[in-house]
Formats: sequence, structure tokens, C-alpha cells
Amino acid sequence: MTTPTRDQVLRAPKVLLHDHLDGGLRPQSIIDLAADCGHQLPEVEGELTAGSLGRWFADAADSGSLVRYLETFDHTVGVMQTGPALTRVARECVEDLAADGVVYAEIRYAPEQHVETGLTLEEVVAAVQEGFDQGVAAADGRIVVRQLLTAMRHQARSMEIAELAVAWRDRGVAGFDIAGAEAGYPPTRHLDAFEYLQRENFHFTIHAGEAFGLPSIWQAIQWCGADRLGHGVRIIDDITVGEDGTVELGRLAAYVRDKRIPLEMCPWSNVQTGAAASIAEHPIGLLKKLRFRVTVNTDNRLMSKTSMTHEMWSLVEAFGYGLRDLEWFTVNAMKSSFLPFDERFALIQDHIKPAYAALREEPAE
Repeated sequence: MTTPTRDQVLRAPKVLLHDHLDGGLRPQSIIDLAADCGHQLPEVEGELTAGSLGRWFADAADSGSLVRYLETFDHTVGVMQTGPALTRVARECVEDLAADGVVYAEIRYAPEQHVETGLTLEEVVAAVQEGFDQGVAAADGRIVVRQLLTAMRHQARSMEIAELAVAWRDRGVAGFDIAGAEAGYPPTRHLDAFEYLQRENFHFTIHAGEAFGLPSIWQAIQWCGADRLGHGVRIIDDITVGEDGTVELGRLAAYVRDKRIPLEMCPWSNVQTGAAASIAEHPIGLLKKLRFRVTVNTDNRLMSKTSMTHEMWSLVEAFGYGLRDLEWFTVNAMKSSFLPFDERFALIQDHIKPAYAALREEPAE
């Protein structure tokens, strides 16, 4: 197996299922939008530039302090409170992903966090969709993008957001999500919203098994009926590896694997939050060997200073993966997307597989 070059990883088609709109802004855009709305940005070392602000975000998110990590989102959400700002951020998100070789993306955000200056929830979704449409047009259709509407698990608006998502299901919204602190806010608090979504034949994912362990995953699947698990990295707690290398799966881990429940893994984000000690020690390596439905994602591109290329290249370096491994992750993600089956199948057969086959045919350097 030939190790791909970083350029090949960049050019390889990628599928992104777990990416937060408010976690992926361009630093220069934050500066511009803050000036427009009067938002006070944090003090940075030296002159305020895109470079110094980008470093502040990465350093604050990497500080080990939850307070500083959450403060980063105060500054992104703070400048995303008008229709034009949301449209710009959404457009630039699509442009950045297309430049990174992403061919399909589901981008999530919480509409309820963008109404501080008077926007309605409908206006928030419309502004984001306008930006996505502009970005797709600018990329000449090289990327397909859908919205995931997120409800905050510590708030009580999940049913309202679920109804909003269903209302927009044929206008760019592909699914629903809940996010926020897992500890103390179990997904079962929002059971009415999940039951409504199931009655509407609508897709949803749940952040589970990142900061909190197996009970969060169990509730997300068995009580709430999640189609996918946001992160799900703590499923490793239900897997035992013996000194002789034998592997034993607990009942929950076996169920997740048997049912092919997709895991939206975000390696660099997990290292940043302490869910994994390093990329080389990330559970993704074992979970791939065990053939769980593993996908690779970015989570928050600004805070983690990452991209899909960076995530995949890091796995190549840590685990020696080749192009077939990267194709496996990509096809897993496309199969697990919330697009209709025919559209998923067409992207896999007509674009993803031929592109990886062409990359494998390139002469080794």
C-alpha cells in the first residue's frame, strides 16, 4: 500500500457530517463583522490581525480551560446576529469546504443563538440557506451542502426547532441535532421532539459520548432513536482489549456496530477537549479495525485549526492509512448522510469512487 501525499489527500473527495457553522469562521470575517456590529473582540498579542486573532482562538480552545473554550463561541456567535452576517459566514463556509475537496457537507448550528438583535428563527434559517446557495454557485456545483438545525440541550426550545427543521425539509434542511453540555442534560429531556421527528420520518443526530460516557450514548440510541451519534468516541469504554490482543465488545458497543450506527468522529477536537490523548491514541484506530461505521469530521475548524484535509492527513501519519482507507471513511460518511438514497448513491458511484480510483493510478512520488 502506497502512502498518499498530502496533495493527494487535499484533492481526494471528502464528506463532512459534523461541522459547526459558528466554529468555522474566517478570522478576518470576524474582525470585519465585529466592526460592523460593534462587538468587542478579545485582546490579542500584538496588533489585531487575522493571524493574531486566529492564534487567539486556537490557543483559547487549546488551553484546557472550559471557560476560555466557551468564550471563543461568544465571539463567533456574537458577530452572527444579522441576516447579512449569517449569509456571509455561510457562503464563506461553503467556499472553504469546496477548496478543501469536500463534495458533500452537513453544517449544523443553533438558530436560537442568532436572534439577539430581532431576527426570527425563520429569518435565521433563510439567511444561512442564502449563503449556502451562494457558496454552492461560486463553487460551480462541486459541493452539495445541507443544514442541520441544532437545539441546545440546556434550553427548552427543542420542539420548536424540530418543527422548524421539518418545515424546511425540502428547502435545504436535512436533519436535526441537539448539542451543549451532556452532563446533567440527558437527551431524554427532549424526548417529545425526537418522537415528533420520528412521526415525521425526519432524520436526526445527537451529540452523545463525547464529554459524557456510555449512558449518554445508550439514551441517544435506545430512548431517542438517533440515526447517528455526534462524536460517540466514548463507545470505546464498552470495548475491552486483553493483554493478548483479544477484543471483547460489551452489549452497547456490539449493538452500535451490529446496527451500523454511524459515529461522527472528530479526532483533533477530541484531542483538544481531552477525550483522546493524541491522534495516535484516538479510538478511531481500533474502531476502524473493528469495522464500526466510522466517519471523519472537523467539528470546529477555527477552534481546532483544522480542515478535512488536516484531519485525514493526521490519520495517514498516525495510522499509516492509504487511499483505500480514506475512501472507506468517505463512503461510510456518504452512506450515513441525510440525503435521499438516490442522491447518496450517485455521489458515491459517479464521483467518489472514480476520483479515488484515479488517485490510486497516479505514479508514486
